[in-house]
Amino acid sequence: MTNYDLFLGGEFRPSSSDDRINVEYPYDGTVWASVPSGTAEDVDRAVASAREAFEIWRDTRPSKRRDILFDIADAIDRNAQELAELETRQNGKLLREMRPQMETMGEWYRYYGTLTEEVGEGRTIPVDNKDGQMFNYTRKEPYGVVGAITPWNSPLLLTTWKLAPALAAGNTFVHKPSAQTPVSALRFAEIIAEETDLPAGAYNVVTGHGNKTGNAITNHPDIDKLGFTGSTSVGRQIARKAGENLSPVTLELGGKSPNILFPGIDLDDAVNGVMKGIFAATGQTCLAGSRVLVHEDIRDEFVERFADRAADITLGDPMDPDTDMGPVAFRDQWETVRDYIQMGKQEGAEIAFGGEQPSDLPGECFIQPTILIDVDNSMTVAQEEIFGPVASLIMFSDEEEALETANDSDYGLAAGVWTTDMSQANRMAERLEAGTVWINEYRVVAPNSPFGGYKDSGLGREMGHEGLEAYYQTKSVWIDHSGEIGDPFSLDVS
Repeated sequence: MTNYDLFLGGEFRPSSSDDRINVEYPYDGTVWASVPSGTAEDVDRAVASAREAFEIWRDTRPSKRRDILFDIADAIDRNAQELAELETRQNGKLLREMRPQMETMGEWYRYYGTLTEEVGEGRTIPVDNKDGQMFNYTRKEPYGVVGAITPWNSPLLLTTWKLAPALAAGNTFVHKPSAQTPVSALRFAEIIAEETDLPAGAYNVVTGHGNKTGNAITNHPDIDKLGFTGSTSVGRQIARKAGENLSPVTLELGGKSPNILFPGIDLDDAVNGVMKGIFAATGQTCLAGSRVLVHEDIRDEFVERFADRAADITLGDPMDPDTDMGPVAFRDQWETVRDYIQMGKQEGAEIAFGGEQPSDLPGECFIQPTILIDVDNSMTVAQEEIFGPVASLIMFSDEEEALETANDSDYGLAAGVWTTDMSQANRMAERLEAGTVWINEYRVVAPNSPFGGYKDSGLGREMGHEGLEAYYQTKSVWIDHSGEIGDPFSLDVS
């Protein structure tokens, strides 16, 4: 077993506490690493380190920041296999998914590297007074120290969605990864320190639990901006705390996304898309297409094909390339998924496939891919985020009913539409209350495309230009060349 320290100021340093957190492999429950349970004092040290590095990083030439972000991308490429294996050992996601994820993660740093010079691009604003002797322009400036709290389902990728634009804008970073998946962040920080010229302290990792380490970050008076990905309930708590400190915050929260199937589509393609939306990553994604809305004309045939495909899913060791679905990430989450399945049955849903724990696999975290049919949108399984491989099938009769059902949710993160009618596709895309809409596809993201939610699914956007804008603030500068000051008791308006 490997025992890790915190990563502060460009090196591993011990915590002020002897308390440790064990890290388990969800496949069989093996404890393979431990990390410190960070304290408020540890967070203070991380923030001080980040503040010191900020004085260097903010004044680093944009072209130099670009080169360092490119170097981070290259370092990811060189270490992709190791990072992918660490991710899989932490949360049980398939290595066949994590390896491509790590191989493409560098593209986020390359994308934001190309945008570093935009941070300095303000605007010249025409003003109409003093015969042209008044001049106004804007500057884009970093906030300072960013505090980030990230989840266990895609640890490094979801960190990257915050870290890459934050660094590009000239900020420094204090990061608390999930207590279930802390090791990849520590190793990533070490790789950056060893293989790039990012200033020591620009990226700090403090491991620990949310109720102690996380609270210390969200309550810290010297953290200038907060970023969080996780549940809506915790996001609300963070937003309240950020409000007390008047700290700006970006929140990427939960979802109960609809995947909507109209008649006339290729059902095999649609089944693949629905599988991609709910059974990939064992359903543990914020954008999971967990509500499958199926037109009544194709409902029976779709259910039959969907159940047949679900039966072909191979559960097993996520390190095995032949495995299609690994375990739920940890036991408490497994129990949550199981309880929701039972709740669905109690509320009147039927199980078309799955719902059981396999008896031939090790550990305690496996559950079959599960298809619930005869689901009404008012049921708990249709309204609350399960975060597991559970699809709730809801039938509709026309486009208006599909829209009404899809939008009848507190969440609004994503939606999928399967149709051969592009006019219908455009109507649906316009009226769906979701931050991302996929047409005849599902679960696709890119560094240059913004991502975020409507309603209870979050505040702000990550990725794209919007993701960069989230990490800088705009200053307006006025210069008077006239040498004349007007009436001091009157506001000048240009």
